[in-house]
Amino acid sequence: MSSIYSLLNIGKIVAGAGSIEQITNIAADYEAKNVVIITDQGVWTSGLVDNPKALLERAGVNVHVINDTPPEPTVDQVNAIFQAAKEFECQMIIGIGGGSSMDAAKIVSLLLTNSVNLRELVKGKAQIKRRGVPTLMIPTTAGTGSEATPNAIVLVPEEELKVGIVSEKMVPDCVILDPNMTINLPKHITANTGMDALCHAIECYISKKANPFSDTFALKAITLISRSIRTAYHDGHNVAAREDMLLGAMFGGISIATSSTTAVHALSYPLGGKYHIPHGLSNAILLPDVMKFNLDVCEEKFKDIAVAMELEISGSTTRQAAEKMIDNLYSLIKDLNVTCDLRAKGINEAALDDLIEAAAKVTRLLDNNPKVVTKEDMRAIYKKLL
Repeated sequence: MSSIYSLLNIGKIVAGAGSIEQITNIAADYEAKNVVIITDQGVWTSGLVDNPKALLERAGVNVHVINDTPPEPTVDQVNAIFQAAKEFECQMIIGIGGGSSMDAAKIVSLLLTNSVNLRELVKGKAQIKRRGVPTLMIPTTAGTGSEATPNAIVLVPEEELKVGIVSEKMVPDCVILDPNMTINLPKHITANTGMDALCHAIECYISKKANPFSDTFALKAITLISRSIRTAYHDGHNVAAREDMLLGAMFGGISIATSSTTAVHALSYPLGGKYHIPHGLSNAILLPDVMKFNLDVCEEKFKDIAVAMELEISGSTTRQAAEKMIDNLYSLIKDLNVTCDLRAKGINEAALDDLIEAAAKVTRLLDNNPKVVTKEDMRAIYKKLL
């Protein structure tokens, strides 16, 4: 446990079926008259933005929708969104969608109030000195936890790598968790994003920076997600399961904010950056094997996770309980049909060197893993996925 730790708070969280109706009250709290909604084409065409947009406009708010956020936005693409928001004289940013839309919203918020170049910020050569314009996050997936984190991910194409920007000033001001915004989520996205949320919680619980704050939220997230992910997958209109998943994802995000993720994410980033494998999917396929790698130094914590997962471990030794937890991860990705043919993506043994070199650069997360991860360890883990 870290000797000094802190908890970064979201300003306001509104949750429950129908909570989207509170959007006008939140905008009024900040006296925002020019609001930019950042979303992606899939969310836009699904009609999920229509109601919040109409609610705001009926309340006299000017709304500009940017609806073409790509799944893995690049520095240049985020800069283009920033320029559009700046021209609109934006007073509040609303991110509606998954992690990419919410991450873009958080970055744009900061760019509107800080005289910094995003490319320099990504390189660590610029600093965020002040909070951005007010932000409201409305997740339409239960996965990234971006609605609760001080992190945002952008793609740097020239390096074929996703880079994380971290600033306490990026923690969103408000969040709306309305399960009705997620009930039509396709099964494969429910699975991938749900496993991403579970991955966050597990990694945060075993990380070197784990602390009482992160432990509390991580274990609760593990319980909620483990209890409801299969139901949400098989019965998407089960509002109670969808609400559990949203809460679990957000609690996982809060855990990230105080203890951060580990080797799963470090190994995942190159799969997304170079081969454009969706973030949640790459984390999901890596999670069981990385936890198996960590087993010998995490038996006690894995037993705790098994308890949080509500697995039957009575009479089991600590080691046996830990192994049951890992077995459950393998079973879960099988039950949710989480698969990825890496060879079909162009990844073979010859490609592993580049993946390893890229992953080795993610020292912020590798150093947080409870067990040292060598390049040969990375090779062994990647090879299991081929």
